[in-house]
Amino acid sequence: MAYFKNIFHWDKLNFNEQKKILSRPVLKESNNIKKTVKKIIENVITKGDKALKKYSILFDKFYLDKLQIPEEKISSSSFTLSEKLKDSILVAKKNITSFHEAQISSTIDIETQNGVRCQQISVPLNSIGIYIPGGTAPLFSTVLMLAIPAKISGCKEIILCSPPPISNKVLYASHVCGINKIFQIGGAQAIAALAFGTESIPKVDKIFGPGNVYVTEAKLQVSSVFNGSEIDMLAGPSELLVIADETANPDFIAADLLSQAEHGMSSQVILLTPCIKLSQKVVISLNQQIKKLSRLSEISKALKNSMIIIAKDITQCVYISNIYAPEHLIIQTKDPRKILNHISNASSIFLGQWSPESAGDYASGTNHVLPTYGKSITNSALGLADFQKRILIQELTSHGLIELSKTLEILSSAEKLDAHKNAVKIRVDFLKEK
Repeated sequence: MAYFKNIFHWDKLNFNEQKKILSRPVLKESNNIKKTVKKIIENVITKGDKALKKYSILFDKFYLDKLQIPEEKISSSSFTLSEKLKDSILVAKKNITSFHEAQISSTIDIETQNGVRCQQISVPLNSIGIYIPGGTAPLFSTVLMLAIPAKISGCKEIILCSPPPISNKVLYASHVCGINKIFQIGGAQAIAALAFGTESIPKVDKIFGPGNVYVTEAKLQVSSVFNGSEIDMLAGPSELLVIADETANPDFIAADLLSQAEHGMSSQVILLTPCIKLSQKVVISLNQQIKKLSRLSEISKALKNSMIIIAKDITQCVYISNIYAPEHLIIQTKDPRKILNHISNASSIFLGQWSPESAGDYASGTNHVLPTYGKSITNSALGLADFQKRILIQELTSHGLIELSKTLEILSSAEKLDAHKNAVKIRVDFLKEK
């Protein structure tokens, strides 16, 4: 059975056809989802823990006596995991820590003119919430990606929510990152609890983490309310685009495409190449490799959304890639760094044949929480700055104020803001009298 059938020649398509093949799979949106989530949020606000326990039985088929996981259970999670897995988690933690510590920004402290001192400082968010999805693939790697920069930033309170029963892998990753406030609650109800607080779960300033359509809709709704929490981003399904020339390894490309297709049926993977022979070899390899993989159902559905695009040359590949603005971009060419200089839109880039996307997902050190759906045109990967806020400071000496006063008075007069002008003039007059 052939799983990868969509092959297009870019120059043979008209503008509308080109636009159509670069469109993402349609996300499942409906008024029913919006209404359901709105009702869940309202119930959590009014009924608190009682609503959370009710939804746990309804959605997760799990009775909760207590929402919070005891610290002893968190620390004892290490006994259930193999030493190999624990060592691998620690290697990933070390690399992610190194990369994010390098993002610590220096305080800006300059004198813009004599007697006028301006500063910019970064301070951590007071409290954040981390949401980790449940399901068949417990994303303990996402715990590392969110908890490590939060800790480095100095966030005072970190609350983690995940659907019950929470995997020991998630508990262990939380433990090594120093997170001990973990609540076994999932879905839109967890987002509502983090955004508004309940008897057990404190309200947080900002919510991080991926989830299904209900979680995403809940994040959207709580962030739109005056007293709700801020959110990191509205992440969509996973995406991967590969730019490859005749020097690329078709088996590596096929493996990379499959690795992202297994995230789910709405995922999308694309191969961009000017080499028809390479594309044919990739299809053959992909159809061989897929037979050995466990998540065949998810992959085969994702491949229906996916394609190979034959371009005129590598320059055109780069042009198409920048239009698509992928979440993940792999460049397997003779000189990938030369191409890198021309890439303007991508969330995370992997250079050369020895850089699988899996490295970024787990342990190279970069963050795997990334803008999708073309948002990399304006948005960036999650980093230290997302867990902080910038505060501006200015301090003028009496001499500095006098030197700047004429400029301030002219500008405020031009905007017809007399009180602004007066706040300057009253000080200058005082100094002159003195």
